[in-house]
Amino acid sequence: MDIKPQTSKTKNRVGVIDVIAQDAKTNEVVLVMNEPNEWDGSDEQLLALQERFNAYVSFLLDGEMASDHPELASKPARIELRCAHIPNTRALELLGLIHDQLAFQGIKLEVVVRNEQSNDEIRRTNAEGMTKSE
Repeated sequence: MDIKPQTSKTKNRVGVIDVIAQDAKTNEVVLVMNEPNEWDGSDEQLLALQERFNAYVSFLLDGEMASDHPELASKPARIELRCAHIPNTRALELLGLIHDQLAFQGIKLEVVVRNEQSNDEIRRTNAEGMTKSE
């Protein structure tokens, strides 16, 4: 997948979709949401995350993606949350709930935690747990 991250420096990024790409291996349209901050589990941070997911889902389901990118409209969708730090317990609980709700809409959720220094990557694709990528 050939994408170029575009991280916004502003605090309120609710309407920002960081990256739109097509995964050639899975033929999915991938919406990437970057989360560079540490997880503090605050209500404010979790509400902002939920609002961002709502914006991403609205983009997918309300016709905006089909209008802006008609070549991607018929493809299955995945939202990929890319984190610089492992989500804490409260964030993981919320992500599990979001995962379940997205599944009803036929949208996959993948959480990727990337350690920049070691180049290690952890991917979480379901509510059960996280697996280390090889």
